[in-house]
Amino acid sequence: MDRGDGGYRPETGCAAQADLRGDSLIATAPPAERWLLIESHTPWPRQALTALHHSSSVPGGEEALTTLGRSTPGAGGGAPRGGGGGELGDVVGWLCRELGIRPVLVRRYGRVDRARSRQWGLVDCRPGREEVRWGPLPTDEHLLDVLAGKDPGTVSNEPVYLVCTHGRHDACCAVRGRPVAAALAFAYPERTWECSHIGGDRFAANVVVLPHGLFYGHVPPTRAVELATQYDEGVVVPDLLRGSGAFIPPVQAAQHFARAAGHSPAVDNLLPRSVQELSNHRWRILLASTTGPISVEVSAHLDTVNARLTCAGSSPTQIRRFELHTLTTT
Repeated sequence: MDRGDGGYRPETGCAAQADLRGDSLIATAPPAERWLLIESHTPWPRQALTALHHSSSVPGGEEALTTLGRSTPGAGGGAPRGGGGGELGDVVGWLCRELGIRPVLVRRYGRVDRARSRQWGLVDCRPGREEVRWGPLPTDEHLLDVLAGKDPGTVSNEPVYLVCTHGRHDACCAVRGRPVAAALAFAYPERTWECSHIGGDRFAANVVVLPHGLFYGHVPPTRAVELATQYDEGVVVPDLLRGSGAFIPPVQAAQHFARAAGHSPAVDNLLPRSVQELSNHRWRILLASTTGPISVEVSAHLDTVNARLTCAGSSPTQIRRFELHTLTTT
């Protein structure tokens, strides 16, 4: 919340202040190669996964949680335990970290119909593997079967639009996110989901377009549908793009500078072929382009600003900024 007079005001929230400062969106997408979408009909707590609960209707559920660490292939160490057998949200979060998956709660825009059956979604954003799978979610424990590969779900050809509206995490996300979710849901009701915290509160409204993992920031309701229609055309919207979570930030920065230099904004253009880390926080990235390979050299710098990057944050803090050094076609 804004700390000015003790109450939140949109005009002094972290997103409004970032707008006024002109904070750069470039290469601010958090890495997220895979996603677990968990439909939730209950209010979201600040820490989203604590909304997941053990169901007493599942025989042996508690025992399954306590023994999960020994039975999960490839798991490093035992699953976290709590109380009498492990908090389900902790275990799901631990498994997702082990598997390189980003979990988020999702819900449809508007009034939640708690009688409607829930779904889970598993999304792969890795280049060449982009895929969305959906399946029914009868209980929260079923997520363990999904993560263990026991329920493959059904492949969908429809993209997914996530709009962060997690007000208990940051008020700006709800205030700015809900109008964007409304605009997208009106045009694409089956593709659009509100979601829990995805990072970058100061860039609200934040939208993620899956399966390519495109993060967009400072999205106004008037341009929300534009992101969707452009994605259907196979291109990104550069001025709102934070980057693709499928790539590390230096690659996101290289892609941005290549697009700014006039290279195609096609979604599948500018894929990294090599990433070389140099000295002094510098990288050389070779991108594949429709016009031939592009070599881009960038560096990262931390700028200290007297500002809060979230409504609940403190100041001063540091913001990472990328600088272009060279961009050459080879």
